[in-house]
Amino acid sequence: MLEFDFMRRTLAAGIMLAIALPLIGIVMINRKTSMVSDALSHVSLMGVGIGLICGFDPVVGAVASCVACAFFIEGVRARMPQLGDMSVAVIMSAGLGLAVILADLAPGGNTFESYLFGSISSVTLVDLVSTAVVFVATVAVSTFCYAGLLDLAVDTTLARLTGVPVSLVNGVFTLLTAIMVGLACKVVGALLVVSLVTLPVACALTVSRSYLQTCVLSVILGVVCTLSGLAFSYYHDVRPGGSIVVSAVVLILLFLGYAHLFRKGKAVTD
Repeated sequence: MLEFDFMRRTLAAGIMLAIALPLIGIVMINRKTSMVSDALSHVSLMGVGIGLICGFDPVVGAVASCVACAFFIEGVRARMPQLGDMSVAVIMSAGLGLAVILADLAPGGNTFESYLFGSISSVTLVDLVSTAVVFVATVAVSTFCYAGLLDLAVDTTLARLTGVPVSLVNGVFTLLTAIMVGLACKVVGALLVVSLVTLPVACALTVSRSYLQTCVLSVILGVVCTLSGLAFSYYHDVRPGGSIVVSAVVLILLFLGYAHLFRKGKAVTD
């Protein structure tokens, strides 16, 4: 498998996404905004369609559309908190509707389909470098702003009281989230990105006892899901996005089963 250049690029990009997306997902799940990543993944398809029609890199279109819509959603949530969920639903619906129209207008239906469910052979060197840059930025922010992101995930007021520059941290986090979701559409597939954002974190939350444990375990599980999914995709010639998601679903079922047995055994012991 590793003798092919395209597989080495795909595995490298997949590992970076598998580390960065769960780190983003931890914050989003704790502050109950995980559906924002789902909305952005649908919006990225609109950007892909624009890129295919206009003749530029569809990933650039995906990233640009995700960034614009992410800040729009955050703006609505900041100014009108009661409309936050509605703005996510509106953006998701509008993005998917426009993506369907653009898919019919875009040349090469197979090309557009590869961004829906991911493609194991489409990752270029430019994609790899772009992913690496944003990956380093995401890990750096998650590490150096660990306390601030933790406070922000728990409560915005608490973050302000502890001296966290909420607007700046939130803005950087929103930007990185949007870019990572846009970049992930090539490997994971736009319709399945949210799974890699949420499922590893959901697995970790069933057994973790602290925020740090959740971070570490989410990243490990994200890498395991991605590597197993990409390997299955290569050897059985199926879409990588679906393989990665199925791997994550199997893991969460195993973790839920373990958590249930552990609690049952503890109750019997007590």
